[in-house]
Amino acid sequence: MKFYVISLGCPKNLTDSEEFSARLVACGHTMVFSPQEADEIIINTCGFIASSVKEAREEIARALQLKAQGVVKRVAVTGCLVERFKEQLAREFPSIDTLFSISAQQTIEHTLKKKGPILPPLPTALALPAYKMSLTATHTAYLKIADGCNNRCAYCTIPFIRGVYRSKPMEDVVREARLMTQHGVKEITLIAQDTTSYGIDLYGKVQFLPLLEKLLKIRGLGRLRILYAYPHRVTRELARLIAGTDRIFHYVDIPLQHIADPVLKRMNRHCDGTQIRRTLDMLKTEIPDVSLRTNFIVGFPGETKKDFNELKRFVAQYEFDNMGVFEYFREKGTTAYAMKQIPAAVKHARAAELVDVQSRVIDKINQRLTGTVMEVIADGPDFGRTYKDAPDVDGKVTFTRPVKPGTIFKARVVAAQGYEREMEPL
Repeated sequence: MKFYVISLGCPKNLTDSEEFSARLVACGHTMVFSPQEADEIIINTCGFIASSVKEAREEIARALQLKAQGVVKRVAVTGCLVERFKEQLAREFPSIDTLFSISAQQTIEHTLKKKGPILPPLPTALALPAYKMSLTATHTAYLKIADGCNNRCAYCTIPFIRGVYRSKPMEDVVREARLMTQHGVKEITLIAQDTTSYGIDLYGKVQFLPLLEKLLKIRGLGRLRILYAYPHRVTRELARLIAGTDRIFHYVDIPLQHIADPVLKRMNRHCDGTQIRRTLDMLKTEIPDVSLRTNFIVGFPGETKKDFNELKRFVAQYEFDNMGVFEYFREKGTTAYAMKQIPAAVKHARAAELVDVQSRVIDKINQRLTGTVMEVIADGPDFGRTYKDAPDVDGKVTFTRPVKPGTIFKARVVAAQGYEREMEPL
């Protein structure tokens, strides 16, 4: 069988796609890179918010149209949208050949031989994948250390899509990282819905720091990157570990969502504005060159003009290197769904205002960066990313002369505009 994969959503979803694709290849099937070459299209969906649900439905409709035209023989659908809507999705798209849950990805070759919904429950534990391949560049890879979430934020669908928090055993994480290193991966990005809760389910307490210490002992390890660190679990000990080694990029993705205490409380976030500021100040003190990435939600139910103005002042003051701005999406099943909603026009206007604030921040950062030297990883001969840029989500740089893809080196910023910089390799 020749199969074509469409992987939607976050890096955590991408790792699932990489794992089940590798299983199929190991069983003798062939992965192709256009639907016109394929016998079967496999869509790994996202179902986190309304926009991702819309995108997934559109991709399913396009794939089924190709099937109706005889371009492909079968269409299979898996991922978060399936977990969220299950039988409803089967009724909406009856011509899907196989509709299967995230758990069924572990036996994908057997699963794809069946028709209809295949919906075993989520796995109770995570383990080292039997097979893994990269669907992106070979020098960079995601390593999922946990899945699910126990934080129960009022706006979030993840707990009932991905289930409770489940850590991968430490020895399996280390073995997977070692295998990646042996196969030439230079940048390993650690991911989970909450990386900083790692191990709490398996070992009775958070073990993220011991995990990093074990990973740093791997011979030939390139760089580690940390995504999705929750502010109330980012400790001084963690910051000092990052500051003390060049094998962890001095980059922390720390989703904050807001800064105003009334909004944070309604969101059911487990920290307040004072704790957030204290954590950020600590990181900037312990890691002077730290690059911080965050996300904010505007227009959450009950967000007042005062709350929003506080958020704007906060963004201007703390100068995040990379920042995502999202208008609040009302999602069924969440606590916030029943709250009094803010008009769409207000949410849209606030998002635009916050983006404008961040644009001015980036202009200031670029002025300071021009002429400085930073570490860079080359994604191609003439483009790549600084240590400040995570794959797929942040900015990029171009080089004044060609370099070898996959290398990590120092380069000088010669020009900068927005999230794009031009750099001279040294």
